[in-house]
Amino acid sequence: MDVATDTLSHLNADELREMVQSLRQTVSFKQATIDKLTHENALLKRLKFAAQSERFSAEQRSLLEETLDEDTQAVHDEMAELNTEPIPARVKDQPKRQPLPAHLPRIDIRHEPDVTTCRCGCQMQRIGEDVAEKLDYQPGVFSVERHVRGKWACAQCETLVQAPVAAHVIDKGIPTTGLLAQVLVAKFADHLPLYRQEAIFGRAGLAIPRSTLGAWVGSCGVQLQPLVDALKADILTHRVVHADETPVQMLQPGHGKTHRAYLWAYAAGAFEDTKAVVYDFCASRAGENAKAFLGTWRGSLVCDDFSGYKQLMVQGVTEVGCLAHARRKFFDLHTATKSPVAQRALEHIAQVYEIERELKACSAEERQRGRQEHSKPLLDALHAWLLLTRQKVTDGTATAKALDYSLRRWQALTRFVDDGQLPVDNNHIENQIRPIAIGRNNWLFAGSLRAGQRGAAVMSLIQSARLNGHDPYAYLKDVLTRLPTQRASLVHELLPHRWQPQT
Repeated sequence: MDVATDTLSHLNADELREMVQSLRQTVSFKQATIDKLTHENALLKRLKFAAQSERFSAEQRSLLEETLDEDTQAVHDEMAELNTEPIPARVKDQPKRQPLPAHLPRIDIRHEPDVTTCRCGCQMQRIGEDVAEKLDYQPGVFSVERHVRGKWACAQCETLVQAPVAAHVIDKGIPTTGLLAQVLVAKFADHLPLYRQEAIFGRAGLAIPRSTLGAWVGSCGVQLQPLVDALKADILTHRVVHADETPVQMLQPGHGKTHRAYLWAYAAGAFEDTKAVVYDFCASRAGENAKAFLGTWRGSLVCDDFSGYKQLMVQGVTEVGCLAHARRKFFDLHTATKSPVAQRALEHIAQVYEIERELKACSAEERQRGRQEHSKPLLDALHAWLLLTRQKVTDGTATAKALDYSLRRWQALTRFVDDGQLPVDNNHIENQIRPIAIGRNNWLFAGSLRAGQRGAAVMSLIQSARLNGHDPYAYLKDVLTRLPTQRASLVHELLPHRWQPQT
């Protein structure tokens, strides 16, 4: 007889039952831990991580240099707007502008006075002209616009008349609005950093230095900001707003390293008439950022379970949960373990989404009636099943966590049933934030907080233009042309969802 058997032989029945119960609890705890780790390991295997390196590569250096050029020009332009006195030239020595290459095709655009009859009644004579050249770009082809402004003089009273210089988004700059729109769309929609654009332009016949491109981007960012502010104000007039956030690396000044910043996205409700999204670049994921953006707005906020949104609910904002997030918990569980609990939950939720597809084109009132008649019974049955199943599941397991997420947020997740204007999930804003995730692979990082905010502003206009079915290039080209002469009180006419191209 071994030692263990001898020990057990001296225990009475009660002690044996107590030992068995203790062993069962230990086994149950260890099995739950194994299941949890197995689930997490399966999720990690599904994720694809980019190579991690703290080396400051040549490619990263190029991105940093162009960001500095953009920031420097933006600061200079902002100072010029705030100061009526002449702004001294930047400390950096400015090279003398070289003439545009003679081999590029020229297109003459003539500007003559509407009237060439002098006040004294004499017919003026053309005595000369001023020529200003601006660089234009069509994909793969450069051309030069020659703006010829004729000079007309009266021989009798020596009066001189000339057509005025048209206002331009970059005063005395050489790029046309078409070239500026191309640079912005390539950088913020096609995710091409300026050093890559420099090479592309070189193949087209003129390698524009990235420092020059950076200065153009910085100036455009300053000019477009009032339009983005108006877009934000328009979104906050709606009762339903979507919100989400995604991480973006930002360079820490003076450290040569990056830290995690966040790009927040806000959009009018999926069932609202206004199709618009605004990105807000912030140095952290703190809830104060969402609070600062929304300000005094009080409505229904569609968001995930991130704690940063919770303080908004205390101040009167109504929380609307995302059923897709709840479904994702069960989907991950089913993918990792083939759990029958997860499968049944997915089947319940699929029925709700089927009803939503049928009601998508209905009015808010019809949608609410349909949800009350069809969705509410399904959700009530699902809730009862979740509660019953949770009582049978061990705490700490992946199954328990999936169940707890839905049960803890049940009121927010089902709020859409009583309001036909509320969406069933937050997929609308997640679709708008997806291009940012694609761009991260090309940006590597934001060179500064200002650079991140500038990029967020331009991307807000580009993505909103896409939402309204506009070509971002055509939209930005037209807006940059009209913006310098647009009255501040009418800037809302240039918002993507209100924009009408000039005929």
